[in-house]
Amino acid sequence: MLSIKCLLITLVLIIPLHETIAKDKKESIMSKSTFKILFYLRKNQVNKDGKASIMIRLSVNGEVSQFSSKLEIEPKLWDTKFGKAAGNSMNARQFNNLLDDIRTSLRNHYHEIENHEAYVNAEKVRNAFLGYSIRQNTLLELFRSHNEDARKLIGISKTEATLSKYDRACRRLEEYLKAQYKVTDIALKEIDHKFVTGFETYLRTVSKCNENTTAKFIQTFRMIIIVAKNNGWIFKDPFSNYKIRLKRVDRGYLTDLEIQQIIENKFVSSRLEHVRDVFIFSCFTFVALNQNNLSIN
Repeated sequence: MLSIKCLLITLVLIIPLHETIAKDKKESIMSKSTFKILFYLRKNQVNKDGKASIMIRLSVNGEVSQFSSKLEIEPKLWDTKFGKAAGNSMNARQFNNLLDDIRTSLRNHYHEIENHEAYVNAEKVRNAFLGYSIRQNTLLELFRSHNEDARKLIGISKTEATLSKYDRACRRLEEYLKAQYKVTDIALKEIDHKFVTGFETYLRTVSKCNENTTAKFIQTFRMIIIVAKNNGWIFKDPFSNYKIRLKRVDRGYLTDLEIQQIIENKFVSSRLEHVRDVFIFSCFTFVALNQNNLSIN
C-alpha cells in the first residue's frame, strides 16, 4: 500500500514537471523563430522574354522588407507552394541552388547583426545583403570632434592644460589602434571590454606609463565613451565590468628650513633665480603662476 502511494506521489510530481519542460522548450523554439525568408514570384510584371522577377520577403519580429533577388523565371516553371523552381531538371536544380545560396547569405547576415549590434531588423539584413554601407560613428572621429569643441572653450570653461590632456589621450589611442589592430580608427560599437583592458596593457608596457598616468588616460577615454552612449551611438558600456584604479601618492612637503635654504641659495644664472622667486611666491601665496591667472614680467 505504501509503495502504491509513493508511486502516485512520484507521478504527480513528474507529470507537471514534464509538461513544464515541454512548454519551456516550445516557448524557447517559438522565441527564436523570429526570422523568416520567403521567395515569391512577381506575376503581375512579366518582361518581353516571358519571365517574372523572383522577390524576397524578409520578416524579423513581424517587420517586413521586400526586394528583388535579381533572378527571373517563367511563371509556369515556378512552384508557388514551395517557393522554388518546379521539377527536378538540371536547370531547376541549378536555379534552386542559387536560391539556397541567397537564403544562406541572408541567414549569415542576420546572425552577424544579431551577435554584434544592439538590435536586428529586416531593413538591416536587407542592406547588409545588398552591400549598402551604413556610416558608423568611430572612436577617434568622436574624440577629435570633442577636442575641437574643447579648444573653442579655452579661456571660458577649459584650460590649455585640459586640452593637452585630451590630445595626449587621443594620440595614445591612435597609437594603440595602429599597433594592436593595424587600423587608423575603429567603430564605436566594436569597442568592448577586451579593447579597454588591451589599451591599459599597452599603456603600461609599450608607453611605459605608471599606474596613475594609465588610470588618467583611461578616465579620459571613458569620458568619450560616455559621450557616445549619451548620444545613442552605442548601447553597451565596455567599462561596465572595469574598475579604474588610482594609487594614492604621498607628495610630501617642504619644511620651513628647506624653504629658507632655497631662498638663501645662490644660483648660477638669473633664469634659475627667477624660477626660484616664482616658486617661493607660490609657496607663500598659494597661487599657481600660469597663463590663466598671473604672470611676472
